[in-house]
Amino acid sequence: MGVRGLHWFVTSACQGVGSVVNLEDVAKSYRSRYPGSVPVLVVDAMSCLRQWYTPEFWVCGGQWREYLSSLDSFINTFTTAGIKLVFYFDGLVEQKKRDEWVKRRLKNNKEIARIFQFLKTNKQQPGKNMFFIPSGLATFTRFALKSLGQVTVQSLQEADYEVASYGLHNNCMGILGEDTDYLIFDTCPYFSINHLCLAKLETIMFCRQNLCSRLGLHLTDLPLFACLLGTDTVPERAMERFRNQCLASYCSKRQVSDKRVNVILAVANYISGLPRSYDSVLALAEMLPLGLDKSILLRGIRSYLLPGQQSPWLPPDPSPHSEAALREDMPLCLDQEIFQIAKEQHVRGESHMVYNVLRTGEVDCSNTLEDEHDREIPGQALIYYPARQHIYSILLESAKDTNPAVKEWFVYPGNSLQQPELVQPKQLSGGTTSLRSLWFGGGPEIEQRRHGTFLACLNLEEMAEEFQGLEAPVRALCSLLIYLALQVESLSLEDLNAFIAQALCLEGKSAAQLAGLQLAQIDPRAVHLASVFIRGLGLLLMANSTCGFPFRMDDLMPWRIFDGKLYQEKYQQCHRGYPLQELLEFNVSMCTCL
Repeated sequence: MGVRGLHWFVTSACQGVGSVVNLEDVAKSYRSRYPGSVPVLVVDAMSCLRQWYTPEFWVCGGQWREYLSSLDSFINTFTTAGIKLVFYFDGLVEQKKRDEWVKRRLKNNKEIARIFQFLKTNKQQPGKNMFFIPSGLATFTRFALKSLGQVTVQSLQEADYEVASYGLHNNCMGILGEDTDYLIFDTCPYFSINHLCLAKLETIMFCRQNLCSRLGLHLTDLPLFACLLGTDTVPERAMERFRNQCLASYCSKRQVSDKRVNVILAVANYISGLPRSYDSVLALAEMLPLGLDKSILLRGIRSYLLPGQQSPWLPPDPSPHSEAALREDMPLCLDQEIFQIAKEQHVRGESHMVYNVLRTGEVDCSNTLEDEHDREIPGQALIYYPARQHIYSILLESAKDTNPAVKEWFVYPGNSLQQPELVQPKQLSGGTTSLRSLWFGGGPEIEQRRHGTFLACLNLEEMAEEFQGLEAPVRALCSLLIYLALQVESLSLEDLNAFIAQALCLEGKSAAQLAGLQLAQIDPRAVHLASVFIRGLGLLLMANSTCGFPFRMDDLMPWRIFDGKLYQEKYQQCHRGYPLQELLEFNVSMCTCL
């Protein structure tokens, strides 16, 4: 993420680029400069997740009520200071960054393997040095922030570009995140989430003007500078030979110190001596390795130009950001009104994965805390594969004559991610219901059809009558557990009872009560099952979005029906044969539910 080596440079080796500021004071200064305006921080939510997840236990599947409470505190601190927050989430992975995405996912697989090895050896949660965000955290954070009344935006391209553009064109007070790309974009000030002290509202502000002064560059040089160091668009290896030549020349004239510092200074020194012209970039492109697209430097520079901006390193372009923006052409064989609504719901963060299927026919799912050595529990991507086939058949029913396949980049044990898996839609047993009727129809009959189609995605349409009397969150829980029981042969009655018991006992428990719950040990299989369950809730979000929202999205949220630490406790109790009364904490009214 960001520019290779730049974060270390500006935080450890370059004084003056970063300075400690109080955000409340920055907001006061903003209001004095722009009377009547509200200071807005645009938040790169994806880079904040690790800082936001503060509950002690992270390995058990998520302490969701505690997390919701901590997000609420975070928002209230800024609200009290008179600062409005706008949260941006990544909406897709652009093709030019897919290789980098795959590389990170494979690296994460190794980290997850070490976590499970630690769990099996120690029966305890690893230390913070092995911290891995709970599965599904990004998805459910988006809905959590919406439930707390916040403005959330899901991007139509890489979120950092849209964050920078929003910050510039809405005269925002600044950007809150952790990505050195925000030092390269010519946009509003950039504040660090990693250095944020919430109690004092103090953090580090990085100043791109000071960076330019230290490097002897102009602001318009920064995109080229970033590309020569290496970004997600221009691989680090692409200009390695160039950097080595710069370093050799630079160090021959100066006393050698830290190589990392010298590489950055040498590249900046080289750029400062070049004519600021398109020809200079073409000459640099000749140093790219054989087989690499010569236009990659041009695309990399353009990716940092926001709407209305130009670069002296590029030929004049009436729309210089066009390379960075996602094309908005509507795919063939799709209903225009359906597509437009899907897009609007996507941007507002109201649906899950539907727009990606309709727009590009390509979806992805990041790493899950799964034990690759547990052969009795299939990868979550495989468990929910049949349901996704049904969902795709509903979404793509108007394009069935073209036999579309959805490209899936789903991370699971055994998948090398060398290429996407092609998933053929599979028609529901009772036939596919028209997407128009599900999305636009009204009345009790259509509402019943929405619920029936939702269950049919899980092959549970025959259970519709049995579910009628249940409250919505319980109905969703039962749907998911029955689906899991049918798909995972090794799932035991004790496993299922643990999910039900924790959901029943969760009702009425506050975040503080859940935080006080203590676990003597951690069971690695329960960790695995908890992550599979959370991914299942993500699948329900996708099915609900597809079927015209038979459920309120809030009814499918984990803080309504799941707590990872509580599940660990109930899992261990169930497998030790605890009596029903003790399992349900001696609540007599619950005993009839199991």
